Amino acid sequence: MRFKAKPLRSVMYVPGNKPDWMRKAPRYGADALILDLEDSVPEANKVEARGMVRQMLAELGTAGHTLFVRLNRLETGLTGEDLEAVTCPQLYGVILPKVQTPQDVVEVDMLLKFFERKAGMAVGSVCIDPSLETAQGIRQAYAIATASERVAHMGGSGGKGGDTARSIGFQWTPEGLETLFLKSKVLVDARAAGVQYPLSGGWMDIHNLDGLRGLATQLKQLGYTGMHLIHPSHVPVVNEVFTPTQEEIAHWQGLIKAMEQRRQEGSAAVTYAGDMVDVAHEETARAMLAMVREWGLLDEGAD
Repeated sequence: MRFKAKPLRSVMYVPGNKPDWMRKAPRYGADALILDLEDSVPEANKVEARGMVRQMLAELGTAGHTLFVRLNRLETGLTGEDLEAVTCPQLYGVILPKVQTPQDVVEVDMLLKFFERKAGMAVGSVCIDPSLETAQGIRQAYAIATASERVAHMGGSGGKGGDTARSIGFQWTPEGLETLFLKSKVLVDARAAGVQYPLSGGWMDIHNLDGLRGLATQLKQLGYTGMHLIHPSHVPVVNEVFTPTQEEIAHWQGLIKAMEQRRQEGSAAVTYAGDMVDVAHEETARAMLAMVREWGLLDEGAD
């Protein structure tokens, strides 16, 4: 059975060797945090950081926060020890960097099974978000997404000057047209594999909030439901972009009521707000309201 994912608008990275930063990170309002053991932690501090992250998982997870851990990539030989240290009931998911093939996901799935059992957890408790940062990984996105039922979030991105840019060779622009295919290709593959809440990212400019808003808007229009973020100042912007407005919520509620009334009259379509709508539009409206409800923005049972 596929992992039951949470709808996440904003997922913020926090260095795993900075306990004070991790402890105060929830105050910025991200839907989830990624406690990082990879790029933000110097090699000399990686072993120590595992213990710090495990402590924060217990502390922040017990307080009800949704927590990922970004592991070190498989090629480093550190991934197994990372998983042994952090697999616990408070862990929502792991970010697996630089995934190249479906076998990478299978390997981490097997390790998680072992450490979940060791921790007294149900097998399948922890999800996987594979990071596709190379041409090979992006090419095999669908196979990677279907390699494990743990894959609950996945997406394509194209940050400035990072691993993806180096692998693909694109020249970054704020408009992001050079990575539109990458983001769209991975999105379609993820959706086809059953990934309900795909996440993208790739905005590195801390101060350019207008540019961030533009990227977030583009991703939402494509079909993404949220983003990975690197700075607290980005959280309010991204949450706003990915949160439906009250007008949108009211529109979906009205559409459902119009369809229910029309159905009682013996028809399966109705003109609503100037558009001809049918059961497909009604199902979309219900899905959107279900996501809004999980964010606590709509009362249980309210359609």
